[in-house]
Amino acid sequence: MELNAYRVMWLFVFFDLPTETKRDRKNASLFRKALLKDGFTMMQFSVYVRHCASGESTDVHENRIQSRLPPYGKVSVLRITDKQFGNILNFWGREELVNAPAPVQLELF
Repeated sequence: MELNAYRVMWLFVFFDLPTETKRDRKNASLFRKALLKDGFTMMQFSVYVRHCASGESTDVHENRIQSRLPPYGKVSVLRITDKQFGNILNFWGREELVNAPAPVQLELF
């Protein structure tokens, strides 16, 4: 299977979790730590992103997110192609930031 910009996927997780009680803060922290452990990186405070080599890999990570959902709050998951990800414009103030390069895919055969 050849990798191309239409098969390689990016998985975004957007969330708004309650933090009023100590229990809420712990649940939110556990959810964020689970995302980091699963290979996600923080793009913004409540936006995490992960590179996936295929749609099947994306399915696996979506299922992991679903199994680790906190009891309260809103979590949204979005998958886009590498081609779409390449069209994102990122700004820091008025200056445009260059998109981070895609991770290198290891090929064994």
